[in-house]
Amino acid sequence: MFTRTIVQELQNWTKKKNRKPLVIRGARQVGKTTVINQFAKQFDQYIYLNLELPVDRKPFDEFTDLETLVQALFFLKGLEYSKRKKTLLFIDEIQEVPGAFNILRFFYEQMPEIPVVTAGSLLETIFDANLSFPVGRVEFLVVRPVSFIEFLEAIGETAALKQLQTIPLKTFAHDKLLKLFHTYALIGGMPEIVKEYAETKDITSLSSLYDSLIASYIDDVEKYAHTNNQMQVIRHVIKASYVEAGKRIKFQGFGKSGYGSKEIGEALRTLEKALLLNLMYPTSSTKLPIHPELQKSPRLQLLDTGLMNYFAGIQTDIIGTTDLLNVYQGTVIEHLVGQELLSNNFNVLNTLNFWVREKTTSTAEVDYVVAHKGKLIPVEVKSGKEGKLKSLHLFMDESLNNIAIRFYAGQLSITNVTTQNGKTYHLLNLPYYLVSQIEFYIDWLIKEVSKEKNKK
Repeated sequence: MFTRTIVQELQNWTKKKNRKPLVIRGARQVGKTTVINQFAKQFDQYIYLNLELPVDRKPFDEFTDLETLVQALFFLKGLEYSKRKKTLLFIDEIQEVPGAFNILRFFYEQMPEIPVVTAGSLLETIFDANLSFPVGRVEFLVVRPVSFIEFLEAIGETAALKQLQTIPLKTFAHDKLLKLFHTYALIGGMPEIVKEYAETKDITSLSSLYDSLIASYIDDVEKYAHTNNQMQVIRHVIKASYVEAGKRIKFQGFGKSGYGSKEIGEALRTLEKALLLNLMYPTSSTKLPIHPELQKSPRLQLLDTGLMNYFAGIQTDIIGTTDLLNVYQGTVIEHLVGQELLSNNFNVLNTLNFWVREKTTSTAEVDYVVAHKGKLIPVEVKSGKEGKLKSLHLFMDESLNNIAIRFYAGQLSITNVTTQNGKTYHLLNLPYYLVSQIEFYIDWLIKEVSKEKNKK
């Protein structure tokens, strides 16, 4: 189910000269264990340990000497302890033995020849001052929900995937890709749900899976919270987030509650640490570096658009639409564009930002800004004529850049747009389903603009 993209990241990690143990981060049920099991097929031997199981946990409790521990692990799994064979060691649910984190340091220092990967369903909740963590001796990689590319692979649409990755896109591929993207927008990217749909092609059979996933996140509250009140606040925030997703929010009274700003802020940041949501802050600058303005209201980005659709009860609206921007006041597609922008970013520090200009006389907001080769590129999710993109025009008037991106339901095209202040810029109009290809298309646009200049 996972594409070559994430596997390539893992391959690059194994080839590093000074490779460190790798910590896989991600929310529960996003397929962390699945992707490592898939990657392990490239090795001669594979040791999988789940520290929730007493038999796998026992060596970590009994042996502190690394050499003895490793020999015990190979022996218990019936494998040969030999440097001649490439062996991948995967320690799952590592949070069950906090002392195991410190052992990672010794793998890095004493046995760098063994690639070590760790993960845990509640890993993020124990990243605090009480944990002895080998800072500087581990690397991180984030696993997110299934992207549209991975969705096409999962459901066997190899021809559609090939066309998606052909730049520029052929006109004949548009209608089918847009239809497939509507299906992806409807069900989202949670691996268990995508797998079920791939096997049955029955959307109606997915309800119990959505219920189970949402219930599991709510039930996990007890593991995130330290007090009963904190538990209640986090429960409320999880439920309210499915309704408030895609919107700018205020902490005070979030989700029509009586909770204060401090309580809500702590709960949101806890869930953000658990990678269940992102607080996306605005910037008012049109150039790099991006400085998120934390004093302003953030926009709420959830883990998965499909979960949002199910909880909000808007799945039937998606089925019947010709343009996703018409559903839920445009929230579904704007949220999904954000999810796709994040899908191929494996760095734990990667986040989303948008642009605002907030003045007493007028306000403006551009849906996203992305950094690309030293430029800050504005990204809008809008239908209609170019002249209606007022916020985008204001951004471009202040920017030294002359290119912008608009995602919509139409065909791939480039238009030259002139703002009210007389600045002309190049607007790349991309169908929604090409979000994952944005970096390739920005490079393509730059080449096309250069060709046009050379003709004159």
